[in-house]
Order: sequence, then structure tokens, then C-alpha cells
Amino acid sequence: MRIGYLDCFAGISGDMLLGALIDAGVSRSLLEEAAGALNIGATLRFSSVDRSGITATKVDVLDAANGEIAENAHKHEHAHHHHHDEKHEHPHDHDHHDHEHKHDHVHGRNWKQIRELIGHASLASDVKELALRAFELLAHAEAKIHNKPVEDIHFHEVGAMDTITDIVCGAAGLRSLGVDAWYASAVNTGSGFVQCAHGMFPVPAPATAELLKGIPTYSAGVQKELTTPTGAALLKALGCRFEDVPTFAADVIGYGAGTRNPKDFPNVLRLSIGESTVRKTSPSERVAVLECAVDDATPQLVAHVMERVLEEGALDVMCAPVVMKKGRMGSLLTVLCRPERRGAFGELLLRETTTLGLRVHEEDRVILQRRFVEVETSFGNIRVKVGSRDGGDMNWMPEYEDCAAAARKHGVPLKQVMQAALAAAAEKRVEA
Repeated sequence: MRIGYLDCFAGISGDMLLGALIDAGVSRSLLEEAAGALNIGATLRFSSVDRSGITATKVDVLDAANGEIAENAHKHEHAHHHHHDEKHEHPHDHDHHDHEHKHDHVHGRNWKQIRELIGHASLASDVKELALRAFELLAHAEAKIHNKPVEDIHFHEVGAMDTITDIVCGAAGLRSLGVDAWYASAVNTGSGFVQCAHGMFPVPAPATAELLKGIPTYSAGVQKELTTPTGAALLKALGCRFEDVPTFAADVIGYGAGTRNPKDFPNVLRLSIGESTVRKTSPSERVAVLECAVDDATPQLVAHVMERVLEEGALDVMCAPVVMKKGRMGSLLTVLCRPERRGAFGELLLRETTTLGLRVHEEDRVILQRRFVEVETSFGNIRVKVGSRDGGDMNWMPEYEDCAAAARKHGVPLKQVMQAALAAAAEKRVEA
């Protein structure tokens, strides 16, 4: 079983996670393609930096329109709810009284806009699901703090270019690792105070504190903000276990750097990945299954509902033809989702379809261990999803989005690109 471990001794933020992923071997092109799929004008810059003697990878989100770091567009002043600077969560080199952020003209997005943005992006479904889960956690945290409906929450910092890119690219990188179980250390939140729209708040600020409920935290090191809402949301969305890590042999370790480099405090996130010494034949998870049968819905309506549930982060959706009472032909819609989201998807099906009721139950889903490998073909680099069990590879399947994009670019049939990718993957298996 593949184990992933996040050591949050200096907290966690979006850019630190991206750096750790790249340092651990995730393809730069994978993150660049994820950023490009959002179509919001974001590009990535990668650099190697020193953090208190530790070499780490730094990832900056750039605004393609001017080539500047996107976070600099946030004129540092918190003139919105209480989102602190998504990049200034790290230890500062200056006195905390200089921590006055101005965000005069940040153009944020609401929860619906972010859902649509990610839902319409050319991303793998598991990447969308993780990114949407992180944003949903942020939305609910904001809604609770401000006592507003989730749909009325308007993000500012979290809806900005750099944070959306951090979350989506982070989701793409995390899903590409083929990790079966994620673990994390207790989270260092930092200490001191942060300036918010409603005054000075102690670290962690309200949104971060809400997201860290149920997660072990502590405060050590410099008196600065170390964990951001973005980092906390990704950590929680990933479903990390905060318990004794099973014995595993790390074969790769990556360090992701924060923006600042305080003296005697390594401002990095450490990511370790390796194989557990305990064999597990079939990783499984609990899922909710929602079903409804309709005989009075048009094909267009059914197709729309299937798109909507995927946009909302469903694990899978299926439609099968069925014969209903009085010999009527109908459609059986089946949705798989996380158990904690069965209520939200039930409401969506009741609202969007013509059904008068649902069947809901929970089941165990047995899954193969999954990871991505990148192969070279005459049509460019193509990602291949590998399904394995007990260390043995069982299924290899080229990623559809990569193949479709290459087929359009080179004007060749899709099947030709897929065959080339499978051939390249077969050669890679032989070499291994």
C-alpha cells in the first residue's frame, strides 16, 4: 500500500504544497496543464531556494497578462471578510506590526462561480472532486463564521487567481501520486495576531480555526501565521489521518518552500511517500449510492443532471435504460459520492430531475491503487493511469483528455493517439 505523509512542522499553505509535490517528482507539465485548464490567465514559475539550509522548491503563480506574481495583485489590506493573505501565512522577517495587508481591488468569486469554473475545466474527474471538496469546506467555514447561507458567500482572497490555481494544481498533483492512504503530523498554526477586516484576531484566524476542527494543532517557532485556509482546506479535503503512521519505507521526499526565509526556522512543508510494509490486497472505502428512475425526462435533461453531479464533485455517475411500470422506457440514474455528501446530492437530484423519490444506501467500494505515469509519443507526452494491486500493475489506460487534445492538435484519430500511448507504456513496463 502506498503511503503519503505530510509533515506540517512549519504549517501548510497552497504554494508550500505545490513546491513539495514538484520536489517529490510530480511533473511540472502536469501542474502547468492543470493551471492552463482553468483558463484564468495563470501560469507557474518554479525555482530552487534555500530555507535555513534546506533546499526546497518554490512555486509562484504568475498573472500571464503582466508576468507578475499573482498574489501581488492583492494590495495587502484585508478589506473583506477575514481572509488573511494566502501567501503571508509563513514566518516573516519583519515585525508583526508590518503585517498590514491591503486588498483594495481583489475581484473575488462566489461559490457557484468557482464550482462552474472547475466543473467546466478540462480536468480529470478525481482532480475536480478533490478541488471542489476543498472549496466546499472553505465555503461552509465562511458561511458558519458569518452566519450566511453557503450560496451567499463571496470569496475574495480564496477566490483570487493564485488561490484557485494553488488548490486545483494541488489536487492534480496529489491525485497523480497514486497514494492509497494519507497521513499528516499535527499542524503548526504559528502564533501572534493577524489583521482582519473586523480587527486583530489571534492566529489561527477564524476561517483557518474552523477548518482545523478535529485536527491536532500546536503553536511553536516564530510568532507568525503559518497555516492558511487554503492549506487547511486541502489537508482536510485529502482526508488525512492524524494518527500513528503505519511502518513504511519512504522512497521519495520533497520539500516545498514558503515565501519567507526566517533565521533558524526552515519554512518548508515536507512530503514523504513510500510503500507500507503491511500488505493490503484491496484498498476499500465507504461510499453513498443514490438512485432514481425517471420515465418522463428528456435525454437533454438527463445529460444535464449527469454533468451537474460531476461538477459538484460526485465520485461517479451512471445512466442505464430500464423498463418501468406500464411498459414505459425510463432512465436509471446512479450517483456515487462521499457519505457525508449524500444529503447534498439527494437535494440536487430531487431539484434537477422529475423524480418523486430516491433510494439511498452505503456500500464498500473496492478500488485498485492508482497512479499516473507520463509517456513520450510522437504526438507529445501523454499521461497513463495505472491501476495496481499488491505492487503488481493490472490496468494501464491513457488519459482521455491528454489523448483528445493531442488528436485535435495533430489532426489524427483519437484511437491512433491512444494506441501510441499504450505502446509507449508497454515499452516503459518492459524497461522497468
